[in-house]
Amino acid sequence: MTSHVVVTTPEESNPAIDIYRQLRGLIVSGQLGANERLPTVRQTAADLKVAQGTAAKAYKMLEQDGLVVTRTAAGTRVADSAAVLPQSVIQRIRELVDEAAATNTDHDDVINVLRAILQTRSGNAHHPA
Repeated sequence: MTSHVVVTTPEESNPAIDIYRQLRGLIVSGQLGANERLPTVRQTAADLKVAQGTAAKAYKMLEQDGLVVTRTAAGTRVADSAAVLPQSVIQRIRELVDEAAATNTDHDDVINVLRAILQTRSGNAHHPA
């Protein structure tokens, strides 16, 4: 699973938040299903070449959101109650990604604009940008 997670953001960003966002995306898009086991914090840290504390922080944020459950013997697994985006929203996101790629639009720009629009409409942010 960790082969899907790649930290590719500028050096001034927060790697824990980058990991959190990527794993959250995999969960809410349904690519990681209920009860699916995540790699250990140690394995994630090794795979992504970050400190174990960084990976642990990302896992803790996922746990606080109710997306994963951590149990000593069972490890960290996607929660049964993890919210999956409606298929119509996932389809529109895929279309947006395809259009951005077709027009050579930088994916970070697309993400930043999407965040800005969401923050403007909701009046606040759920997690740090």
